[in-house]
Amino acid sequence: MLNEVKLYRRAYFLSLFTIFYNLVEGLVSIAFGFADETLTLFGFGVDSFIEVVSGIGIAIMVLRIMKNPHSSKTKFEITALNITGVSFYLFSVGLVAGIFLNLVQHHKQETTLPGLIISLISIAVMLWLVAAKKKVGKALNSEAIIADSNCTKVCIYMSVMLLAASLIYQFTGFVYADIIGAAVLIYFSFSEGKEAFEKAEGKECDCECHQ
Repeated sequence: MLNEVKLYRRAYFLSLFTIFYNLVEGLVSIAFGFADETLTLFGFGVDSFIEVVSGIGIAIMVLRIMKNPHSSKTKFEITALNITGVSFYLFSVGLVAGIFLNLVQHHKQETTLPGLIISLISIAVMLWLVAAKKKVGKALNSEAIIADSNCTKVCIYMSVMLLAASLIYQFTGFVYADIIGAAVLIYFSFSEGKEAFEKAEGKECDCECHQ
């Protein structure tokens, strides 16, 4: 029982770390994305803030299942999921508008160095989080925590996309790399929004659909 309590505490710590990391990542990405007029990096930062809302719901979920592993979602969790879903949908619309304006104005980003650094750090951190969450989830035999670890993989895919877009522009100067990166970001954002609504309705998803 004592070992189980320690595992739940670790799961809770990982959820809090995810929230804190996304807050910092979001602030830094938005700041550099705005300064360098890079839509992909700016969008990546906005996504991080949406992940904070989702992360708060996950933290509450861990506390709930620690007290009662077989309990149902609370109203707070459901509300957090719905807010997350709406946020991702609105974010997708915003990115579409941003892409349209960039095409019309023939906009060219200034630099991709911040995108390279941020994406590499994000990939490393998220890989650790996936492994740590999955390890705790398996030890507790908790499908909810394992599902959360699988969902964290989406953040890795988005980081890889940011890295690819940054590398392409950095070494080729291809002006549409930022727009292509933002378009891929729209796909992931829309998918996450749809998944959030499904979870709120009780349709559990282990996020394997993103793989």
